[in-house]
Amino acid sequence: MRILLTNDDGIEAEGLRLLVQWAKGLGEVTVFAPKVQQSAKSHSIQIHETYEVKKSDVFQGIEAYSVDSTPADCVRVAILGMKKQFDLVISGINCGPNLGGDIHYSGTVAACFEAAICGVKSIALSAAFNSFENAVKNVGRVYDEIVRRRMLDFAEIVNVNFPDKGDDILVTRMGPAIYTDEFEFLPNGHIQPKLKCLYEGTADPELDTDATMTGHISVTPLRYDLTDLTAFERMKG
Repeated sequence: MRILLTNDDGIEAEGLRLLVQWAKGLGEVTVFAPKVQQSAKSHSIQIHETYEVKKSDVFQGIEAYSVDSTPADCVRVAILGMKKQFDLVISGINCGPNLGGDIHYSGTVAACFEAAICGVKSIALSAAFNSFENAVKNVGRVYDEIVRRRMLDFAEIVNVNFPDKGDDILVTRMGPAIYTDEFEFLPNGHIQPKLKCLYEGTADPELDTDATMTGHISVTPLRYDLTDLTAFERMKG
C-alpha cells in the first residue's frame, strides 16, 4: 500500500514523527508536509506566488518533502504536481482536537478534503493538546477497526479524535464548534485573537465533541460535497 502522510503542524512536528513510525509498518510511506506551522489554514492554497518544495532527510529512510505552503497544497503537489499515486492519505497526528464546527478551520482535515478531490481516501488523526500518548497507543486499533468495518468503502474521509485518556471507539457525527475567539483591539491598530472554549457538553455520545470530551475515541465520516441534499430536492420541486 502506498501512503501519503501530511499534517498542519509542520514537517518537524512530533505528531508527524510518531505517525511516520507507525505508518511505515503499513506500506510504502511518502511525506509531504508544511515547512512551518499551518494550523487553522483550512483549505487554502497558494495560486498567486511561487513556493518552495524541498526534499528533506528528517525521516531516515523515508522519502519526504518540505512544502512552504498549506496542507492542501502538500497534497496537491504530491498528487497533481509530482504525479505520485497513493492508496491512502493520512493527515496528523495533530496536536489538539479537530471536532465539530471547528473542522472547517482545520488544516489537518483540509488535507483530507483535498485528497478526496483527487480521488484518494483519507484519514485525519488528532490527539489531545497535552499528550500524544493515547493516540499512539490506540492508532493501530482504530485503523484496524476502520479496515474491519470497511469504513472507507462508505466514506471519503474518516476524522479520528483521540481523547487524553480512553480506549472505546464510537462512530460519531459532527457536533457544534467548541472554540471561538475574543478579540483584543491594540493601540497600534492591530487585533489579538484569544481562543475561548464554548464547550458545555450535551451528553450526546453520537456527537464527536461529546464523545471525545468524555473519554471516547470519535470516528466521524466526512465528505467534501457540501450540497444540502434536502434543500436541493425541495428547491427542484
